[in-house]
Amino acid sequence: MAAWYQKVPSRKFPTPDKRARMEGLWIKCEGCDEIVFKGDVEKALDCCPKCEFHFPMGVRRRLELVVDEGTFEEMDRGLESTDPLTFSDSKKYKDRLKASARTSGEEEAFLSGTAKIGGREVSLGAFHFGFLGGSMGAVVGEKVTRVFERATEMKCPAIVFSASGGARMQEAIFSLMQMAKSSAALARYRAVKQPYISVLLDPTTGGVAASFSFLGDVILAEPRALIGFAGPRVIEQTLRQKLPEGFQRSEFLLEHGMIDAIVPRKEMRARLTQLIGLLG
Repeated sequence: MAAWYQKVPSRKFPTPDKRARMEGLWIKCEGCDEIVFKGDVEKALDCCPKCEFHFPMGVRRRLELVVDEGTFEEMDRGLESTDPLTFSDSKKYKDRLKASARTSGEEEAFLSGTAKIGGREVSLGAFHFGFLGGSMGAVVGEKVTRVFERATEMKCPAIVFSASGGARMQEAIFSLMQMAKSSAALARYRAVKQPYISVLLDPTTGGVAASFSFLGDVILAEPRALIGFAGPRVIEQTLRQKLPEGFQRSEFLLEHGMIDAIVPRKEMRARLTQLIGLLG
């Protein structure tokens, strides 16, 4: 059966326009409602210098902050989504893919590769929420699967940073199949007895949350991350009752035993190094 993705020559996408990134020197923090200087936010690893609210972070910068300098080697470049259903709503799926590639500067919603953390080889990947909401289609599912397959071959720890709205609706069943595919690769990886560390970012929802994201040997999360299968509004409308304060936030999940620890961004590299040293 032919794959619903294809290997094409790698091409470079332009990085987001510098003028767009620097537009406005002050931003309003969603955590404390204070107006903060953008330069101070960037120095604080895209966190509010007043309340430590975690702003969204670019996928490449996120990986650079946790791996040993100069060790990240990107894999799986050139895999591009096709349009098996010739899907179209207010806009053609093919056009949405092209637009997301232009605005995000990335080929897809997932970046994968190998690197070293604390001197130890790891296979890792991270979602890019800026590409179609970090949704998981056939290519994203293939890349996630390859993270576990490489970790199996290398007999090394696997790490996945999740930030996703869930399955990509434009690919329908082909998207949903990635939940089973990636989870099966993870099950095979268990044979090498190396740790899989799952890091949940804001937001981690839908099919991503319902599959490999919650199958980690250790599950970490950033502060105040929204984590769950369906969103709070959908659950409230279904149950017809008000949800508890902070429901589905990482603090709520930690209190109820759903995750192992909440790790601020500035401490993530040290915590991953510690866990790999203890479990790897």
